[in-house]
Amino acid sequence: MPRFVTHANQERSAFRGNGLRKAGLLVALWLAGSGAAMAAGAVPPLTVTTYHGDVMRTGWNAQETTLTPATVGSTAFAKLGVVTLDSQVDAQPLYLGGQAIAGGTHNVVYVATEANSIYAIDADSGSVLVTRNYGQPVRMGSLPGACVNNGPTVGITSTPVIDQAAGTLYAITYTVESGSPVYRIHALDLATLADKIPSVVVTATQKLAGGSTYRFNPAVSRQRAALLEANGAIYAAFASFCDMAADVSRGWVLGWRAATLTPLPAADLTDKQAASPFNFFITPIWMSGYGLASDELGNLLFVTGNSDPSGNTYNKYTNLSESAVKLSPDLTKVLSYFTPDAPNFDVASLDRWDDDFGSGGIMVLPQQPGTYPRLAVAAGKVGQMYLLNRDNLGGFRNDGVDHVLGTVSIGLCWCGESYFQGADGIGRVVSSGGANVVVWKVKTTGARPQLVYESASARLITGQDGGFFTTVSSNGTQANSQIIWAVSRPVDTKPSTVVLYAFNPSAYDLMGQNATLFSGVAGNWPNSGANAPIVPLVANGRVYVATYKRLAIFGLKGGPLIAASTAVPDSATPDTAAGEPDAMLPGHAIYGRLEAIGKQFLTLRTRTGVALSVDASTAESAHRSATPLVGHAFLVRGDYDRAGVLHATSILKVNDSPALWQPDN
Repeated sequence: MPRFVTHANQERSAFRGNGLRKAGLLVALWLAGSGAAMAAGAVPPLTVTTYHGDVMRTGWNAQETTLTPATVGSTAFAKLGVVTLDSQVDAQPLYLGGQAIAGGTHNVVYVATEANSIYAIDADSGSVLVTRNYGQPVRMGSLPGACVNNGPTVGITSTPVIDQAAGTLYAITYTVESGSPVYRIHALDLATLADKIPSVVVTATQKLAGGSTYRFNPAVSRQRAALLEANGAIYAAFASFCDMAADVSRGWVLGWRAATLTPLPAADLTDKQAASPFNFFITPIWMSGYGLASDELGNLLFVTGNSDPSGNTYNKYTNLSESAVKLSPDLTKVLSYFTPDAPNFDVASLDRWDDDFGSGGIMVLPQQPGTYPRLAVAAGKVGQMYLLNRDNLGGFRNDGVDHVLGTVSIGLCWCGESYFQGADGIGRVVSSGGANVVVWKVKTTGARPQLVYESASARLITGQDGGFFTTVSSNGTQANSQIIWAVSRPVDTKPSTVVLYAFNPSAYDLMGQNATLFSGVAGNWPNSGANAPIVPLVANGRVYVATYKRLAIFGLKGGPLIAASTAVPDSATPDTAAGEPDAMLPGHAIYGRLEAIGKQFLTLRTRTGVALSVDASTAESAHRSATPLVGHAFLVRGDYDRAGVLHATSILKVNDSPALWQPDN
């Protein structure tokens, strides 16, 4: 029987090292702001060496003195120029102040692209200082089911990580070697971008519950979540391509010694089942590109996604699907976990309806006052943000001591949270589900902590799936210095623009709506099947937004000039998605909304209003079909027979808005 589902609506550890101590120092500096910790000496050059600024993933730069609500809200703040790149950028840019490179000392922005290129760009002038390519990326047509949840090619997808003390940038590339896809982890010199030691091919093995051995398969594994440096190691997580090849794809957490790239002795396989009802596994770690997080002891935290759509394969020992997980630094032990069990949001329903909890990341809050000092927040597709106790995440169906501390609704979330502390000393969580930024006070008085609504932004003009990403800048905890930055997603395919927004969380009206300080076109994102995971980087009076083939630089007019050759007006014609569109792939490609599901056939209502009969049996048997959900949009590839039935070779979930569908073929 086909896998069809109807949906009318839709310990303290000795395993530590320089990585965590260095990141912890950065967090301490950020949280200290302009206080006594800074007064003891000169402030070192700003660094943003990892996704969202620190291993907790707070996204808070508390050393920004130039960009204030007053300056950003004035006509002095504008787009200063654009640097041309060779491909789409899914990774967040990173920043090093005072870096020795190209025969001098520069403030440098490092940008990785899906062409497997890394750029070192002068953060002030926009000049490219060094660039290097690491091999041929994998083309869309070679991915399982010709997955559209990406650009035309897949190269470096995840955000790299920098160890400034070691002078090293770590990145994972995806290349074609001897006709096959290969993942490699690189340790690159910050000045030359050359490999400091030979790159290492990503491999791993793990025993399944039945005793057989499962081997890492690069052809069906996607490395999307940002890299993490902690405990003297580099960690990476793996997911799938569009849930294709679900019979062989499984989620992983892998690690390597930072100094040598020697793999850690153990690896964590998220789904260790030997069998499942629909021969469907995965339990991916993708988090829309959000990074693996780390706590004070070097433990790893992440959120997993969906497994078998029967909804019957969740198991706390062999398959922690749809769960927030705390994993030991040596990757051998699950220390704690939380699995949703609220009505309609239990793990079985999330698996059945492909409503991944793991579409969003988990953010570790800095230590809070009160009875529960160690907290975390996480949210996913259904839009419930959970406040969790990191000492005991809560388990499943109240088998933990504390269970979940509380929930708030934030809107559908292919997103991740940010954090800052106000002048009143109270911490704030910034959510970005749906189309709004929302600020929540972390209330720690009373028996249990709570997230209390404080304010929200105006609705962003944004498309694709729900949510987006934010960062926060401020001058320490100085009053009226905080700014929340966000980048929207495109609402159509032409011109497919994305917009940078700035909001003032300290200023809101009687309805609780934050003042909008700025909005301006930051670039374009023509690959509509791939949700834009853009994280704005704020550093040293500038804002950097990497999109499709471009790095836009925003700041105050009258500062250091952007090189004239890179400056373009906001109205510049966007690039066209090049490479491998549907027209270049075998067979037909038809977009439409799923209206009915039968034993073998689907009914797809196309953009022209035609009710198209789709034979899904071949795609299903080859595990090249996403979970069919009535009322949602899909891309069906295949060939017609004489009766006009489309025999599908793959069925891919796409954005529900027809404005985001590519042309039929």
